[in-house]
Parts: sequence; structure tokens; C-alpha cells
Amino acid sequence: MQNVSDGEFEQEVLQSSLPVLVDFWAEWCGPCKAVAPVVQEVATEYSGKLKVVKVNVDDNPGTPSKYQVMGIPTLMLFKGGKPVNQIVGAVPKSRIVQLLQGNL
Repeated sequence: MQNVSDGEFEQEVLQSSLPVLVDFWAEWCGPCKAVAPVVQEVATEYSGKLKVVKVNVDDNPGTPSKYQVMGIPTLMLFKGGKPVNQIVGAVPKSRIVQLLQGNL
């Protein structure tokens, strides 16, 4: 799982041949830290079928603003360069897997 900046977002996410799960987070966000291990598990289990990246909203405000990320953590699934689904808040792994269904 890699950290992606505003400048890398287009290449790493929008131009990816695989669907990309983007974790919008911040260092000070408790729920973000709670969901991080679950996101890592998903990244490992879906390796080769799904790319997972993290965007720190404090260091990279442009991308969250562009995609109207209002709360964090926000998990947003991109496919073919477009956002196709999202979840806001710390959720169980089953909910994240549900988000991915039909998009992999």
C-alpha cells in the first residue's frame, strides 16, 4: 500500500489498469487509524486484482477537494479513472469487501 500525493494521483489512480481503493485519511484521525489495518488486509488479499493507496488529506488537500471528501476516513473506489463507490467512516472488513463486489 503506497502513499499518493496530489501530483501522483492521476498517474497512480486515474490511469491504473486495476481498480484502485483510495483511503483518504489524516494522522490525527482516530477512526482512520482504526480502519488502517483492515484496509491493509484487503490490500493483501486482493493483491493483483486491486490497487490500494492512501492520500493524506492534510498534506494533499487538492485531491480530496476535487472528489468532495467531506469526512475521513473515506474509502473511494476508482475504476477506469472514475469514482464508482465510496464509504465514509470506520467500517468492518465485510463492508469494504461489499464495496468491492462487482467492481473487480
